[in-house]
Formats: sequence, C-alpha cells, structure tokens
Amino acid sequence: MKKGIIAGALALAVSSVSFAQTAGTFTAGQPLSTVNEAGEATRMSPNVKVFGSFRFAESCTFDPAKNLILAMNAGVGQDMQENDGYVSLLNPDGSVHTAKWIGNDRNGLVLNQPLGSAIAGGKLYVADIDHVRTFDLATGTPGDAWQVEGATGLNGIAVASDGTVYASNTRDPQRVYKVTPSGQSSVFLEGAPLLSPNGVAIDNSGNIVVINIGNNHVMTFNTAGELINTEYAAEGGNDGVVVLADGTKIVSSVRFGSISRIRPGQNAEVIAVGIPSAASICYDSIQNQIVIPMNNNNAMGFLPLD
Repeated sequence: MKKGIIAGALALAVSSVSFAQTAGTFTAGQPLSTVNEAGEATRMSPNVKVFGSFRFAESCTFDPAKNLILAMNAGVGQDMQENDGYVSLLNPDGSVHTAKWIGNDRNGLVLNQPLGSAIAGGKLYVADIDHVRTFDLATGTPGDAWQVEGATGLNGIAVASDGTVYASNTRDPQRVYKVTPSGQSSVFLEGAPLLSPNGVAIDNSGNIVVINIGNNHVMTFNTAGELINTEYAAEGGNDGVVVLADGTKIVSSVRFGSISRIRPGQNAEVIAVGIPSAASICYDSIQNQIVIPMNNNNAMGFLPLD
C-alpha cells in the first residue's frame, strides 16, 4: 500500500513538473526586498527581523503596562467577509502571545477592517472604515463606536491627551477628521498640503503630525489646523509615523520600503531599507525598537534603534 501511494505521488510530481516546464520557466522566490524611489532593487536590511502569523497586518501599537504589541489585522476583503478584523498580541521578540485577542469571539463585536490604532486612557482606539471604535485595554471588551460622517476609509489615527481623536481618510475625500471624546466628528484638515494623507501622530507639544503617501512631507499642524512646520522623509510613499520622547520622528515608506529617522533640526537619515509594504509602525519604548507591520506580507518586522 505504501509503495502504491509513493508511486502515485511521484507520478503526480512528475506530471506537475512537466506542466511547469511546458507553462514556462520555473523561478524560485527571492529574499525580502523592495524597489526604492530611485528604481533600484533593495535587499532588506539585516538589522530587521520578520515574524508572520497575521492577516494583512496594517498597524500596531505598544502597551508598556503589559509589555505587549497590539497588531491590527484587517482580515479578508469586505466583499468576501464583513466583520473579519481582529487584534493580535505579540511578545516583544515577535513571537505570538495571543493570535486573536479581539476577534476570537465575535459575540457583540463589530470590527470590519481595522487599520490605524492608538492607545490612550486605558483604551485601544481603532480606525475601522467609517468608524472609530474603542476597546477596553485590560479586557478587550468593545466600547464606543463613533461613525465619522463622510469618511470612506479611515487610515492613520492618533489620540491627544484630552481624548480627541485625529484620523486620516487617505482616499477621496482626502481629509483628516477630528473626533471629540464624546464622539462628535468634524473635518480638521482638507486639501493642500494633504496628498493622500496616511500616518497621524501627536508630538510632545500636543501638535498633530501628518504624513502623505503622495510625497515625502512630514507636516506638523497646531490644534487650530495651521501648518507650523514641514520636514522631509528620505522617500515618499509614507504610511506610518511615530514621535519619540526627544522629538525624533520615525517614518515608514509603504511604497518604497525604507524607514527614515528625522532628529530635531536635522535632515532625514535612512535606518532600514527593503522592507516590503512597511505600513503603520509603532514604537516599543521598553525594548527601544520599531515594529513594522507589513500588510499583505502578513508579517511584522522588528528594527532595534541605536
């Protein structure tokens, strides 16, 4: 019986090889890499480690109290299955702590396509298409669900110290929305200099930092919506931005795979390259590392900072 099974498997393998040969030349996969803005093939930096076990990981946020990373998984497309998003918990070394912390049980849960995420005031805030949703950080229990009027695809999200939420809408209408702690939404920014706005962060003075996919601008606005500073990442196509305690900004290019570091008053320096779909990053303040969701690569990269 075993010989028959093995013979059948060999015949199938030979058949498959013959089909592959007639269909075209077989090409093996290559190590992780991207094409940078200059059009050059760029191998991923050796100082970045990658872990998998995700379903379109778009953003992450770090919980220092638990020393865990929360990874947003957008799940499958809405045309395939609604309410399929979930949140994973990761250990700081990238290993999985809880595969589906929010999303294992769908009872009372609506989480369609979570993209941006932030932690503030004991809550997890998530940008979910046209809603901002909150979850209890201790238990994962769903909390508020605020619809953002006019939103077509909320993306980056940040929460100010007073609980005000700022969330980007990358597709048309290209905007940054403001959501009050009571859930009232309004347009905070619209039009130039926004160019497919994506990542949003709050700096150490309470200003709102926004980056574009459409260029390399790193823009700082005050709470009145006035542009007060523009810095520049090394490449365009940017997705995620974090602001460190000393004011340094770290920016990820989802299109070109680089990580830029912009120290106060200095030009951007590239600290990692070749990371496919480097999406909405987060900063692990205990291990001093940047965590990089990698979208449809279903993986997370880990970049120690020096």
